[in-house]
Amino acid sequence: MTGTLRILIGCETSGIARRAFAALGHDVWSCDIEAAEDGSNRHVRCDIRNGILTEGWDLLAVMHPPCTRLCRSGRRWMSGPGKWSPPKRLPKGRSWSDMRLEFEEGVRIFTACWTAPINRVAIENPEMNDLARDRMPADLPAPHIVQPHWFGHPEYKGTGWYFRGLPELVATAPLPEPVRGSDEWRAWNRVHRMPPGPERARLRSRSYPGMMEAAAHQWCLGAVEEIRRTG
Repeated sequence: MTGTLRILIGCETSGIARRAFAALGHDVWSCDIEAAEDGSNRHVRCDIRNGILTEGWDLLAVMHPPCTRLCRSGRRWMSGPGKWSPPKRLPKGRSWSDMRLEFEEGVRIFTACWTAPINRVAIENPEMNDLARDRMPADLPAPHIVQPHWFGHPEYKGTGWYFRGLPELVATAPLPEPVRGSDEWRAWNRVHRMPPGPERARLRSRSYPGMMEAAAHQWCLGAVEEIRRTG
C-alpha cells in the first residue's frame, strides 16, 4: 500500500469534492449523469448504479443524490395525514404519480450507494422523512449534521452525512455566529433565502470547499492507516 486511495465522488458535477481529495495525491474520479463543470477528464458521465460502484474503490463519497422527495421538507408533497394518504396539495403542474416516481428513484439511488461493495461510504443527504426511513436499509444510522460555518464559510445550511466505515466530521475553522436577526445573520441565511428559479436547486446543492478539504484530510488519513495496518 503506497498511501494512495482509489476514491469515487458520486453525484457531483462541480468538481469541488473531487479536487479536494485529489489535492492529497489520491486517485480520484467523479461521476454524474451530467457533465463536469470544470471539464475534467476524471469525470465519468453515467448513472452511478450502472456498474461503476463495483470497480474496486477504497472510499465512496456521494455528494448530492436525489433527495427532494426523501427529506423532511418534501414530505408534504408525498402524503397527507398518516402514511401514503393523498397530499393536501401538490407543486404546480405535478401529479402525485410524479412525486411517487421521484421518491422511488431517490430510494433506489441512495440504497445502491449505501449497500455498494465499498468499505468506506459517506452520503450527503438531509435528514429523511418517515416515508423514506421506512424504505432504507436497517443499518442506516441517523445523519451527522454539520454546518458550513464549522469550516470557515459564513453561512447556515445544515448538511447531513450518513457514514459507514468513516468518522464524523470535526470542525476545522469555526466562525463566531452573528446575532440572530442582524444583517449579518440574514446574509448567513442566503441559501434559505434564495428566490425560486431554474438555478436554485443546483446552487443550493453545491459543496463547500472548506468542508470538502476537511473531509479529505480526516477521512483519507484514517483510511490509509487502516489499510496499511490490515494489509
